[in-house]
Amino acid sequence: MSVGMLFFFTFVLAILLGFELISKVPSQLHTPLMSGANAISGITIVGALVAAGTTDDETIRIVLSIGAMAFATINVVGGYLVTDRMLSMFSTKQDGDGA
Repeated sequence: MSVGMLFFFTFVLAILLGFELISKVPSQLHTPLMSGANAISGITIVGALVAAGTTDDETIRIVLSIGAMAFATINVVGGYLVTDRMLSMFSTKQDGDGA
């Protein structure tokens, strides 16, 4: 089995497993799980930096690494913002007089 076929098999298996797991999650837990998954995707930033050093073409290296960094950063920030907003829904409201 070639390496490409192994990667393709792993990719298809991940899609099927992910769909099966997410479809079984109750709607009340979907937002917390997705915001956590977005925050975890910060690993993509590390992967982009590692992958940037694997090609000899400097233009491709720069374009791909900047794109991966930008999308991963947007995903991480979005995950934290959604988590913060979700947690603020459970905090108690303070009166204006401090009592």
